[in-house]
Amino acid sequence: MNPPENNRDPDSPMAQRFRGFLPVIVDVETGGFNAQTDALLEIAAVTIRMDQDGYLHRHETFSFHVEPFEGANIEQAALDFTGIDLDCPDRMAEPELMVMTDLLSAVRRAVKENGCTRAVIVGHNAHFDLNFVNAVIDRCNIKRSPFHPFSVFDTATLAGLAFGQTVLAKTCQVAGIEFSNSAAHSAAYDAEKTAELFCVIVNRWKELGGWIADDEYGDEETE
Repeated sequence: MNPPENNRDPDSPMAQRFRGFLPVIVDVETGGFNAQTDALLEIAAVTIRMDQDGYLHRHETFSFHVEPFEGANIEQAALDFTGIDLDCPDRMAEPELMVMTDLLSAVRRAVKENGCTRAVIVGHNAHFDLNFVNAVIDRCNIKRSPFHPFSVFDTATLAGLAFGQTVLAKTCQVAGIEFSNSAAHSAAYDAEKTAELFCVIVNRWKELGGWIADDEYGDEETE
């Protein structure tokens, strides 16, 4: 995956906060655990914005039902867990290439609007989501991805630090975020709740004085 052009805006508060990266919350629902062989069935991405006081808020949601790629494995246990009915006439699934073209365009637009260089996936157990995103990008032969190819922000880890919980539903309860178990395991719902959780944790860290602006210590490039 080729690196994006450096369009970072040094005056953008969001770019300053995350060293030029725009956190984008992603959730996938799949036909199993293997990103190479199992179908991607749903994907959602949620962007965030920063207000004038430096606090993060959930912004836009982009959600898609996805047609399984040819030869994809789909475990019945996965369908039972997510409640996805592949034969539902209202599912309105689209091919992977169409879905990823629309989703990545939305992410690129958000990156540019926030003066950032590229996006970084935020997810609950985020490497699972990243693996499926990278796999479908490869299958679709998409040459330029706005997402960092291996770095993520994992809210399961952050929640363990902030709240002593790692399960999304339980963490939301402790954090004071409304959570419906009946609505869970939809990509859009889980992504939105994960976005709210990420914002709560980052905002609370800000209130505790835990973030120092780049201009106070320099902006060193790291892996």
